Amino acid sequence: MTSRLNPYISFAGNARQAAEFYRDVFGGDLAVNTYGESGMATPGDEEKVMHAQLETPAGYTLMVSDAPSGMPLGSVDSNISVSLSGNDADELRGYFTKLSEGGSVTMPLEKQVWGDEFGMCADQFGVQWMVNISSS
Repeated sequence: MTSRLNPYISFAGNARQAAEFYRDVFGGDLAVNTYGESGMATPGDEEKVMHAQLETPAGYTLMVSDAPSGMPLGSVDSNISVSLSGNDADELRGYFTKLSEGGSVTMPLEKQVWGDEFGMCADQFGVQWMVNISSS
């Protein structure tokens, strides 16, 4: 297997809802494992997601989990954004629309000075997304 770089996003108890939302946005197969299934749950964490992985038809892999009790969770307002880019304008516009539903558009998806369409949004879980549609 060749090396891959995949986003892995941590949540504070709503990783399952986020993973299902991303499956609705991108399509694909979602596998979810809980702390309870692993036998590693502290009381109250049994239904929290230890690891969920979404494999999409476009070849994207997105992973999420819930932070277990007692483990600090970083700020949602981090300096990280997930970037989607390519030349399939309809597909990428669709992702942008779905990702921004219930969230906020920080920069509308529109033609930029470098010739591409580009936009930024935060989804309903606070995850930052950038979408770039190549003009070539």
